[in-house]
This record gives sequence, C-alpha cells and structure tokens, in this order.
Amino acid sequence: MIREKHQDHTCGFVIMPNHVHLLLYFDDNQVNLNTMIANGKRFMAYELIKRLQSNQHLEILAQLAQSCTVKEKAKSQLNKAFEPSFDAKPIYTYAFLQQKLDYIHHNPVSGKWNLCTSYTNYPHSSAAWYMDGKPHEQLMITDYRELGWADTWIT
Repeated sequence: MIREKHQDHTCGFVIMPNHVHLLLYFDDNQVNLNTMIANGKRFMAYELIKRLQSNQHLEILAQLAQSCTVKEKAKSQLNKAFEPSFDAKPIYTYAFLQQKLDYIHHNPVSGKWNLCTSYTNYPHSSAAWYMDGKPHEQLMITDYRELGWADTWIT
C-alpha cells in the first residue's frame, strides 16, 4: 500500500528489540518522510496494542499506558508504543551507504545485543538477502545497486 503510493523501496533493514534501522529509497522526491514515519508508527502501534490485548499481556499494556504524558492523555492517547522522534540521514555517497548498511546488518551481533552467532542468520534483517541471496519471507527488498540512483556518485 505505501510502496505503491510513494514508490518507495526498502533497500536494507534490521528490526531490533527496541529500535528499527531502515534504508529507504523513494522514486517520488516529494515524499514527506516525517508524515510517512508518523503514519507507519501509528499503524504499527495499533496493531501491537491489538495483539497485546488479544494475548492478555496486561503488564506490558500497563507500561505502555504509563508512558503517555499528560498532554497525550488529554488527546485521548491510551498507550505510547514509540518514541516521537526518529533519526534520518540522507545518503549522498556510496561509502556512506555501505557504512550504514554494514552497521545496521551487524547491529544484532554487536555490543550488548548478541542476538545470533552470525549477522546473516538474524531473521529480522536484510543481511541474508545481500550476503547469501536469500529472499526475506515477509518483506520485498530492493537491491540499491539496481535502482540507478548511485550511478552518479563518486565511489
């Protein structure tokens, strides 16, 4: 739905326990990234709350309810599943793209995480697709090298 509306491509991703890394490309340069991220967070929050309710995860729901500020509660917000901000970095060079893609792919095995033994084995990542050619079961990944947007970069 979003992909068709904004001609966006997911070129890389990692879903971590408390954050997400995305490498996105938009054919439409008029896309408002703030609006897109806000709408995505809202959609995911509704689904997350629905699943927590159906599985009776009352303790987690209570924590999410306690996270709402007075201002958010005044707007009838019942739960807070995401932080209100995000960090976006435009990519203008091949070296920067490679650095970011390597960073996000190695995140599950770096520092405190140790979520798997090999970063290509982490199921919530595009690493296996790039390194082993293994398609992801739930997300279509676009190889950034096939988009042509990097053809003019200095390598």
